[in-house]
Amino acid sequence: MEKRKSVKFNFIMNSILTASAMIFPLITYPYVSRILQPQGIGSVSFANSVVTYFSMFAQLGIPTYGIRACAKVRDNKEMLTRTVQEIMFINMITCLIVYIAFACSLFWVPAFRQEKALYVVMGSLILFNTIGVEWLYKSLEQYSYITIRSVVFKFIALIAMFVLVHEKEDYIIYGGITIFAAVGSNIINFLNLRKFIYLRPVGAYNFRQHLKPISIFFAMSVATTVYTNMDNVMLGFMRGTTENGYYDAAVKIKNILVSFVASLGTVLMPRVSYYIEIGEQKEFYRITKKALKFVFLLATPLCLYFILFAAPSIYLISGELFSSSILPMRLIMPTLIFIGLTNIIGLQMLVPMGRENQVLYSEIAGAIVNLIINSILIPRMGAAGAAIGTVAAEITVFIVQIIALRKVVIPILGKLPYWKNFLALLGGAVLSVGVLMFDLANFITLAVSAVLFFGAYILILLLLREDMAKEIFEQALKILRIRKRDN
Repeated sequence: MEKRKSVKFNFIMNSILTASAMIFPLITYPYVSRILQPQGIGSVSFANSVVTYFSMFAQLGIPTYGIRACAKVRDNKEMLTRTVQEIMFINMITCLIVYIAFACSLFWVPAFRQEKALYVVMGSLILFNTIGVEWLYKSLEQYSYITIRSVVFKFIALIAMFVLVHEKEDYIIYGGITIFAAVGSNIINFLNLRKFIYLRPVGAYNFRQHLKPISIFFAMSVATTVYTNMDNVMLGFMRGTTENGYYDAAVKIKNILVSFVASLGTVLMPRVSYYIEIGEQKEFYRITKKALKFVFLLATPLCLYFILFAAPSIYLISGELFSSSILPMRLIMPTLIFIGLTNIIGLQMLVPMGRENQVLYSEIAGAIVNLIINSILIPRMGAAGAAIGTVAAEITVFIVQIIALRKVVIPILGKLPYWKNFLALLGGAVLSVGVLMFDLANFITLAVSAVLFFGAYILILLLLREDMAKEIFEQALKILRIRKRDN
């Protein structure tokens, strides 16, 4: 049997994957946003949000459920094969039904009919997500494969973006390239299935066993999608796609940062599911405690830094036409902290423990709060109102999940290094904010301020002898010594 990679290795691989997901939009978005302008960017953003809802119904709760289901049987190839084939069959049926509904909507909804070509292109997301079985590769912790494959496709998409997008009318091409970058590599996933499971039918199928947990995960997916995509849909219908463009610029930066903060929880889910299955409770709690602390120390400085430097960030990434994105970006940044923590509490603790019902309840509560606040604020405040609704939704999810795991999580949260973190954040802010007083280029402003802010933040944590900061610093020194010795 293949030797199982360590959590650190998986985290490094997933960090590289996350970095590629960050670099791709950082390189392409400044280019395409200036060409397509808020209208073009908003049209693609609106279409993507709509297609995401259709994809949600096609996927049910399989992307999350599949990881847990396959992780439990990954040591038995025949059982793994049977599980994968059962889940894939269910997924194919729902994909076909959703495509029929999607085709009907292109004729019945005027807003979709007017942009039929764009929606057909963006609709390929549904098929790619179905055949990609990404959940299988994550359950087997194939993060080196996932990373290399994804980076290659993003590099191809990067070249295509500069070669093919030249005019404002090229927004459909832009939409297609974003789909290719995100899920085009799922074709390779499908072709590589034979390396991990038998392609022949193994028989003795039991589809019914998956229906109840999938329905729960589907309900979770619905609730999550409502409060993560409904703001874009409501903005498009209430304020027009230009407002979508402003909001998209703010959310684009937020999503890049969230993917980085949440990357640890993604690689830990199959591992903690495995620990619970074999009864390793101590190892389960040890990992989750460290994960919560790590996310807290990572998310808080990112949140504060991008609130302080929202303007140069927006101007660098999107250009002067997107000045209306600055306030929404500042308002939405606290979601980094709450999403990071709930990603650990929900996906790494509650789901592996079989308590996905509590995750569902938290996300339903978040969706309700999001819909109410969006309905009130979007007509008056546009993108800024949508940002407030998203933050309120994430806070609601966080509170409900804490209540569900209060006996375990509250003692851990109570021991987080709040005062050390506060002093480090204060030092970073004081040292860096003065950069805004100088009339520097946006890139120079961000480069200098980032070095000052994060350098001060890390240094102060080390001076205060914060345990995790010391551990990471010592690990980094160890790696440098090894490389120096090898050279």
